[in-house]
Amino acid sequence: MIDPVKDTGSTSSTDSNADPVCEFYTRHPYPPPIENLDRARDQWQDLNRHRSEFHLFWPDQAFRTDLEILVAGCGTWQAAKYALTHPAARVVGIDLSTTSLEHTNKLKQQYDLTNLETRQLPIEDVGSLDRSFDLIVSTGVLHHLADPDIGLRALRSVLRSDGAIYLMLYAPYGRTGVYMLQEYCRRLGLGTSQQEINDLISMLKVLSEHHPFVPTLRGSRESFDADALADALLNPRERSYSVPQLFDFIERNELSFGRWYWQAPYLPQCGAIAATPHANRLAALPEREQSSLMELWRGTMTVHSVIVHRDENQQSARVCFDGELWKSYIPIRVPWTICVQERLPKGAAGVLLNRSHQFHDLILPIDKHEKEMFERIDGRRSIAEINLDQSLPLARSFFERLWWYDQVVFDTSAVN
Repeated sequence: MIDPVKDTGSTSSTDSNADPVCEFYTRHPYPPPIENLDRARDQWQDLNRHRSEFHLFWPDQAFRTDLEILVAGCGTWQAAKYALTHPAARVVGIDLSTTSLEHTNKLKQQYDLTNLETRQLPIEDVGSLDRSFDLIVSTGVLHHLADPDIGLRALRSVLRSDGAIYLMLYAPYGRTGVYMLQEYCRRLGLGTSQQEINDLISMLKVLSEHHPFVPTLRGSRESFDADALADALLNPRERSYSVPQLFDFIERNELSFGRWYWQAPYLPQCGAIAATPHANRLAALPEREQSSLMELWRGTMTVHSVIVHRDENQQSARVCFDGELWKSYIPIRVPWTICVQERLPKGAAGVLLNRSHQFHDLILPIDKHEKEMFERIDGRRSIAEINLDQSLPLARSFFERLWWYDQVVFDTSAVN
């Protein structure tokens, strides 16, 4: 099992002045700062984008916009983006890095974000805010803490009983090349001076095309950005979680798994594996075991993104296609999905794909009748209203596949 845990400091997790991770991100802010959020502002003008995000977290609740949002480890722009694109929400961004907060506050002033509050605060001390939140966003942060369990329990303590946490953590197998080069840098004694980072970039440019780190470089928008490479290869502390370790991490801190943020890669019903002899054998297993085996089969997952809830809120209204309630579900298209109508497989009227998926096999061919139903999805009509005179078994199968493939979310608030 690949389970790297690297920690060059032995300080208290709440001593931000002595914590090497705090010092690291103050000198190397990440993600790289951006000049403006105009593109995000324009994209979020669509009400259905807001509705699809809301019902991804809460399928069974009535849509609302007046959320209390915490961005825990907000980096250089994430909290500002949430405040700008969710103007009716109240957003708090916390981070240890003064440099990151300076960039965030610059965006706050640039866009007059009166609904954004920033604080220099370790996640472990989030209770000192004396507030509670509907949504907590913590992406790429907890795995850098000295004790991630303390951090997750702290977040749970400020999560409302019906709230949700959007959590992203590193996954081990797809980061094999990263860990190899982290070890290379550690044993060579590389520091984070500008000259040492420039030398590291020169080395990476002549890396063998067969090295496991090369796909990471190809798949990164920042590629040879100095701070991005420092974050990947020279960070003083991080760990990663396989699927079984992630479930254990969630549950021992009294939270419950809601769903994968992108669930198709974890499902044997989706993609190339669905046409193999193992598909039915995998689908017969418990959902958790399916996800664990799909991580091993896919092999290159670099992160896991999950939605979790307080353990007393067990997602009693999970999306389910047993029984008859599914006919009253209101499907809402996920905004980054498209229907391709060129170079189609034989018999297909279109191919649906989610542009945010990492894996290119996650495409869904649809026939003429399915395409007609897909085009009738407007975020207002229920499946029964969309279905018209098509058979119920075919409609059930189609909308369940749309759900599996991250093409839609469902508003189930009227039926739960």
